[in-house]
Amino acid sequence: MNQKERMLAGLPYKAWLDGLSEERMENKKRIYRYNSLSPEQGEEQAALIKEIIGKCGENIWIETPFHCDYGWNIEVGENFFANYNLTILDVGKVVIGKNAQIAPNVSIYTAGHPVHPDSRNTGYEYGIGVTIGDNVWLGGNTVINPGVTIGNNVVIGAGSVVTKDLPDDVIAVGNPCRVLRKITEEDRKYYFKDREFDVEDYK
Repeated sequence: MNQKERMLAGLPYKAWLDGLSEERMENKKRIYRYNSLSPEQGEEQAALIKEIIGKCGENIWIETPFHCDYGWNIEVGENFFANYNLTILDVGKVVIGKNAQIAPNVSIYTAGHPVHPDSRNTGYEYGIGVTIGDNVWLGGNTVINPGVTIGNNVVIGAGSVVTKDLPDDVIAVGNPCRVLRKITEEDRKYYFKDREFDVEDYK
């Protein structure tokens, strides 16, 4: 296998060989154009992000600035929204479901390096994919580490560092991130903590 094939297989690889540097440079050019667009150029922004992201739904919006390594190794579902400063290191596959809400300063990392300094200094790194389900809300400054799978309908509290898989229908917080509690039908009537909706069309 060449180095790109090794990268995509989750094996140790060298990121500057077999055209990988050139692919990252081409994506950096697209990202630069995207982040440099005027706020008044919404149509251009909407079109360009679909050239950057490998696979996406019709309704996708990512506030600038946004950064990723390749772009083609990211898949997001319909109704995707990410706020400022989303960073995705997509040397491993990143798959995110529909109705994602991503707060500012979220980082999704698939890239990593050997722990031992001698092994790390050889230049080998790896990419282990991340999968995030439907209807997930990632709070501000959340970090998702390589190899993590997050279930459907999950809320992750601000400042969390997710190092292990999370099941469906939970609120999880902390560093390392841990399940706080299940999300229940009782939660439907509240918009913030113990504050109940004063309208009916939220249902």
